Amino acid sequence: MKNRTDLREELESINRRGYPAYKSLKGQYDFGDFLLSIDHVQGDPFASPSNLSVEIPMKRAGFPEEYWDQDYARVALEDCILRRFSGELSKNSFKAKGSGKSGLIATSRPGQEILHRSALVIAKGKLTARFEVGFPANGRTINAYELEKILFDFLPPAVTQSLFYKNWKKEVLQKNYELSVDQHFIREELPKRKLVAFLGEGSILPRMSGVSSRPLRDAVPLSVPESLKVEMDLPYYGRMSGLGIPEGVTLIIGGGYHGKSTLLQALEQGVYNHIAGDGREYAVTEDTALKLRAEDGRSVQNLDLSLFIHNLPNGKDTKKFSTADASGSTSQAAAVMEGIEAGSHTFLIDEDTSATNFLVRDEFMQKIVHGDKEPITPFCARVRDLYEKAGISTVLVAGSSGAFFHMADTVIQMDAYHPLDVREKVAQFLPEYPLPAFEADAFSRTAAVPARS
Repeated sequence: MKNRTDLREELESINRRGYPAYKSLKGQYDFGDFLLSIDHVQGDPFASPSNLSVEIPMKRAGFPEEYWDQDYARVALEDCILRRFSGELSKNSFKAKGSGKSGLIATSRPGQEILHRSALVIAKGKLTARFEVGFPANGRTINAYELEKILFDFLPPAVTQSLFYKNWKKEVLQKNYELSVDQHFIREELPKRKLVAFLGEGSILPRMSGVSSRPLRDAVPLSVPESLKVEMDLPYYGRMSGLGIPEGVTLIIGGGYHGKSTLLQALEQGVYNHIAGDGREYAVTEDTALKLRAEDGRSVQNLDLSLFIHNLPNGKDTKKFSTADASGSTSQAAAVMEGIEAGSHTFLIDEDTSATNFLVRDEFMQKIVHGDKEPITPFCARVRDLYEKAGISTVLVAGSSGAFFHMADTVIQMDAYHPLDVREKVAQFLPEYPLPAFEADAFSRTAAVPARS
């Protein structure tokens, strides 16, 4: 195997040659504490940057085995290390001179979620960190001395500071590990307690903006009504109270801007663990939960939509339905069936992003447009069967139609970001507002598991 001296000599030999000569650098080099691999070399300084990686045996990296011997702990450790590695690289990005992307040094920049990423992987007893570098050039002439600066001056300190346990504050990694254990514990508890989600009391659910997933400053912390309060004894945090969303049909209601969609978004993002300080560290949703929405214009191929779409006036077969340009209702029906096929146990739906005629049809409309003229069976007519016969829960945000009150096991009203349990209040009014009968074929569990051709 070549070493760092060989790499330095190779750089000197290609300096001021044409850019394609950089390809001679491909290969692996021993830097002593780590192996540097130049995996792909860009075609010119304006193309996508070159791909490089660093490999270190875990015994040499020194991270305690308990931090990576379980999948959930390993992912949390990978995520934590990657964040620091990304920060170290960014300190030197574009310090090297040249044209195009010359001098770029970067890797993945994680958001608020803790995810397994290919940018940093712990597997088979080694740690591999992948990153990209814009190989410097003046025009299209190699500037090898600037690349030498990147690989020999900038990169080694970044590797040393982030990829070796000895250079970390031990309490940072310990807290990261403890949080991963607690989050995993909550996730394991959900099915045991017949919950689809748990949101720790005091969680900060509102985000800074629609384009930023960081927590909103001075946001209202999550409070929990006693009737929906669930307590868990977490391995490290200890006793924690939180909002438990039970299996079944849950309706989230409230006035505009009171936090309905914010709560649903927290449930949607709760399929992922979140970093400390996000505000949603202890907001955990069972990990098959799926957000459904209307997607006008999407493609649908060979999908059985007969639970929701049938008797089309053009005679098209909805048990094997295809279209290159689905309507809002058809696209949402397709999303439901795809979710069933994928094994989702929880559907998350927001009225604001749904096709109205897919969710519900009121009595007046049914009087005017009779069932034999309406090919859509609304979701309202299927939501109970989805839970009782297919084991799929639904959490639905509604602000304009009360039809789902009749279907709901749990009703949560968001009042200035405070959740209130109003199921008993709703029950008092149900007799005054009876639900119209829907003309719908019997629910078939077989039809709810579509077969692909």
